Amino acid sequence: MNTIRPLLSFALFSAFAVSVHALPVRVVDAQGKPLPTVMVSVAPVTPATIDASDNGYAEPGKPQRALFETHRFTNAAGATDLPTGSEPWKLRLRKPGFKDVLVEGKDYAGKPLVMAAETDPMELAAQKPSNVWTSTVDFGDENLKKEWLLQCNFCHQQGSVFLRRNRTAEEWSTVMRRMVRYGARLSTEGQKKIPGLISAHWEKINANPALLPAATPWPSDLDRFTVREMPIGDSFSQMHDLLHHSNGLIYVGDNLQDRVYEINPRSGAYTVYKVPPFGSPHGGLLAGRLVDFPKHETYQGIHSLAESPKDGHIFITPSYQRRLLEFDPKTKQFSYHAMDQGFYPHTIRFDAKDRAWFTLALSNQIAHFDRSTRKFTYYDLPYRSVGERITTFLMPTLFKLMSWGLPVANWAPVDHQSTGVTLPYGIDTAPDGTIWFARLHTDEIGSIDGETGKLTMIKTGFKAPRRLRVDRDGNVWIAAFNESLVVRYEPKTGTFTRFDLPILPKGSDTPYSLNVDKPRHQVWVNGTNSDSIYRFDIASQKWDWIPLSRKGTFTRDVEFSPEGKVYITGAAFPSWHIEDAQPTLMEISVAGK
Repeated sequence: MNTIRPLLSFALFSAFAVSVHALPVRVVDAQGKPLPTVMVSVAPVTPATIDASDNGYAEPGKPQRALFETHRFTNAAGATDLPTGSEPWKLRLRKPGFKDVLVEGKDYAGKPLVMAAETDPMELAAQKPSNVWTSTVDFGDENLKKEWLLQCNFCHQQGSVFLRRNRTAEEWSTVMRRMVRYGARLSTEGQKKIPGLISAHWEKINANPALLPAATPWPSDLDRFTVREMPIGDSFSQMHDLLHHSNGLIYVGDNLQDRVYEINPRSGAYTVYKVPPFGSPHGGLLAGRLVDFPKHETYQGIHSLAESPKDGHIFITPSYQRRLLEFDPKTKQFSYHAMDQGFYPHTIRFDAKDRAWFTLALSNQIAHFDRSTRKFTYYDLPYRSVGERITTFLMPTLFKLMSWGLPVANWAPVDHQSTGVTLPYGIDTAPDGTIWFARLHTDEIGSIDGETGKLTMIKTGFKAPRRLRVDRDGNVWIAAFNESLVVRYEPKTGTFTRFDLPILPKGSDTPYSLNVDKPRHQVWVNGTNSDSIYRFDIASQKWDWIPLSRKGTFTRDVEFSPEGKVYITGAAFPSWHIEDAQPTLMEISVAGK
């Protein structure tokens, strides 16, 4: 095991405090009638100044502090209140069907704010989230559309302002070849057919935005929810996964810049720690993947984070390496554990025996690292064909060719089943010690007996099981990415139960992930294509749907505090797809839980 110590230790800013005032806001329409369900946002006029001396990022180990935005929704009387500090602030009002209103604090006299109805058809269309736009896509083949959503919607939204603009078929073909090099497994047939189809489709919709269907109405009880938001990283970041640690801090990994953000969610104090290369070349084992990406410091490719139940150390999967990373939150030391096999460490979770279980997405394996013995154990998953076994065996050679700049990913034919890349994906540990995982491209979940190592594979009957979590009863909750579903699997009965996301148009979202708030028996789901997050109460089977503040918000993970606060990050790749090109950490709290 090799170690390195960052230059400076973390300062928690525990003494930090500001004077906070409650700002009452009332919103009316042009006729003076109260407007409910208006998202009222208060934000600093100027973001906090940080030391950005490290290639535009905070100097490693040097304490920083961000300023929060706060978002609340007006009640039936059109009223809410928001916190303001000593810094100059501004308000933004947003509600579908109305023009945004922007007011600086120095100009706010406390009188009701008036929102005018939006009448421009293109502006009304632009208010609708990505899922509404992608719902209109019709390739004449529903399976091809689901493949497109699966393979082209996992880095960023396809119906966002960046992607729905008019492009020629040739331009779309160029974009898709680049995305295949980045990792999409769009079939060879899809790569030929879709550019012309999608070019003609967006030209049609942009010429007649009235073809767009209705979006999900904002629920009348949104005034129960408060969203606090703080900026982290920049437009070249990808804030992939996060962890709420038992020490009360939140850790976020920047996948494109090899940095870990250690954040105090109460004060906004944070420190950035830069993961060292540990002798690896730029780009790691996938050096050719991002060769034309404008700015990245990727040696490890930080992906997923998990906390050891023994000592609180954080284990991180670096997708560009054959290793696990370890971070000690007390000493601020990084270390790594080298593996002798496997490719693309993906999602990681701990069991009660302090074993780190993780998926190996490109070698068709599950593995665990036993911290007591410092040894890895690997579990090979079934192959669908001899050709798939050969492809996995040749993976090291393919990586080497890619590192030389050869477009291997664009040479190899790809079928609709993504034969050769099964993609073991999400993973979790059950209360009884069983390990559950999803295999994205084979429409399966599986389990491993933590004691005997017995492997069981289970066909789901639905497409694209992505990430999963286990609830307190041992039931498995699965995000079905291109099906707009979450699904519960009950191991005792072998029963799958589907729950449609409460989205309009029906079936139009792509839930990337979910997590189970075990104490409150609730499932929170990433509304990856709809600028939202969902809450599902397991006992009552009732849904809540909460719109988020930025268009193009693409989230991949959910974490909870012991008090029930919910944390997500804007994780589009790249982050310039997000409105104002700023990734953020978001905290959602609910009144009257």
